[in-house]
Amino acid sequence: MRHRLALAPIGVAMLMTAAADGAAAQGLARGKYLVEQVGMCGDCHTPRDAKGQPIADRHLTGAPIGFRPLHPMPFAEHAPSLVGLPAHYTPAQFATFLETGKRPDGSMTLPPMPPYRFSKEDAWAVVDYLRSLK
Repeated sequence: MRHRLALAPIGVAMLMTAAADGAAAQGLARGKYLVEQVGMCGDCHTPRDAKGQPIADRHLTGAPIGFRPLHPMPFAEHAPSLVGLPAHYTPAQFATFLETGKRPDGSMTLPPMPPYRFSKEDAWAVVDYLRSLK
């Protein structure tokens, strides 16, 4: 009888770990969905070959912006790498950026980057997904 009671906390811990792993996997799947299907981040942040096709093994590694506005305006010329997280951002800073469209210094992003207004949960799902990329 003592052995059964001793094993009960281990079983509970295993169930809690499995639930946490499942939630983490759902969060990464949500982040991937937001990056790939909603934000369409690869359109600008993935380099393209000579035929204009995305280079699959360089997905989200940063790329020059392949188009320009018709009229002079402030405009980004390069989309940074998103693999791991963009340089100079902490995870919290990048989550805030995705929630507000503001950089850590308070400035707004330049077009063509849209000033996203993700919910806190979605912003963190994106951060976690990008951090999972190597």
